[in-house]
Amino acid sequence: MYSIYHFFADLHRKRHFFKSVAKLEDFPYDTELLSCSSSGKFPDMAIRVNPSANPTGGELIELKDSKHFTVSSFSSTIPTGQKSIDSIVAGETNTIRQQMQQAGDDVFSVPTREVYYLIRGKKQENLKVCLVHGSFFETIRAEELIRQAFSQVLIERLSETNQKLNADIQDLLVQVFSKQESFSKVRDVASASVKLRFRIMTEVKQEGNILNSRRYPEIVNNTLNLLIPQHSSSDIEIINHHISSAFGQIELTKSNQLTLKHPLNGQFYVLQFAI
Repeated sequence: MYSIYHFFADLHRKRHFFKSVAKLEDFPYDTELLSCSSSGKFPDMAIRVNPSANPTGGELIELKDSKHFTVSSFSSTIPTGQKSIDSIVAGETNTIRQQMQQAGDDVFSVPTREVYYLIRGKKQENLKVCLVHGSFFETIRAEELIRQAFSQVLIERLSETNQKLNADIQDLLVQVFSKQESFSKVRDVASASVKLRFRIMTEVKQEGNILNSRRYPEIVNNTLNLLIPQHSSSDIEIINHHISSAFGQIELTKSNQLTLKHPLNGQFYVLQFAI
């Protein structure tokens, strides 16, 4: 069985390595659980799929390492809770697609993948490690985030230059530039000796900094944490069932299970172990 729960159970068994490995990439992950690994390109890792089972597996994982209790910037993709596999493995020669197929995955059997971020932060002799669902950071859709940010830029430039645009044209421009793909492509301009690519960088605000002790005191020093959205009591039953299957009841007696309130995006179930 492959799932994010089994991945977290493996992290738990090896959690002492979080204190010694120089980079999160150096952690001794269980490669049998993984269908791909791709440093520097989203996702850093993906869990194998078992499409006929529940859970289906196939979760995508991005690594975020920091020397402070601040989540490092997202430089490759805007954080999200789910991602279409089509947007990641397009093309027969795509290296991630090839790795997944070589691992035996039916790549498109799970078309929408859950996204998790493995975050490690350090402060003096203390550290915090969180495997957190991407919806913790995606409180509005990526397209809406880009749209509103571009709208701010457009309004600022119009104000600075004392120019005006028809409201319909302004709305159209904002809508046109609401896709991240518009910025990520390399632009080749005639007569230029360089190519140009705009890059979107995403930084967490206080509400998104899971490592901030004042904002989220539940995440205490020297702990390993799993955070999953908790929308209803039925969610808790499902989560507990999957966790019990991956861990066993004996190990869970050593854990701390609690609920964390996100100020912008509801409640999150937290499974916490001391490191």
